[in-house]
Amino acid sequence: MYWLAEICVRRPVFALMIVMALVVAGIAAFPQLGVDRFPNMDLPTVYVRTSYPGAASQEVESEVTQMLEDAVATVAGIDELRSISSDSQSLVIVTFNLTRDIDAAVQDVRDAISSVLNLLPPDIDPPVVKKQDTDASPIMTLAVAGPRTPSELYFLADRSVKNVIESAPGVGQVLIVGAADRAVQVNIDA
Repeated sequence: MYWLAEICVRRPVFALMIVMALVVAGIAAFPQLGVDRFPNMDLPTVYVRTSYPGAASQEVESEVTQMLEDAVATVAGIDELRSISSDSQSLVIVTFNLTRDIDAAVQDVRDAISSVLNLLPPDIDPPVVKKQDTDASPIMTLAVAGPRTPSELYFLADRSVKNVIESAPGVGQVLIVGAADRAVQVNIDA
């Protein structure tokens, strides 16, 4: 690095011209840079979503999620294996090493799940295996608030707002989260 300092001291105009050339090259290259909120990339994550209508979260955990986790755990190249069990839903999240081919990993997960399908409860919906897609990430989140009850706000969002947004061109899916759908509660005095 001593030679660089020596050139800058002996020939300051030459050093200034090199710096100016780098600045001009940077300014010229700046508009050519591609900017994308979600760059095109394949993340090594696979989701296995299963619906078990009417089942409590403990039942989903013991009868569906645990079976799927045990089957998927045999697939090679897994970095992390997580699961979420809720009422009527099971989600198994499989993260693979970066060196693993994601398309082959998805196929291996499908094969592992198909080997235990006959052990799962008969009234479940078939497990859906998907790789993480950055293009399918939500690009907008809306919140509905007001002086109404949560069930009224849910009804308004589900019947009015959701339909308007779904009919807009380019909209793939609209999800309503955070509130419960209407239900009937019956209290019996014995």
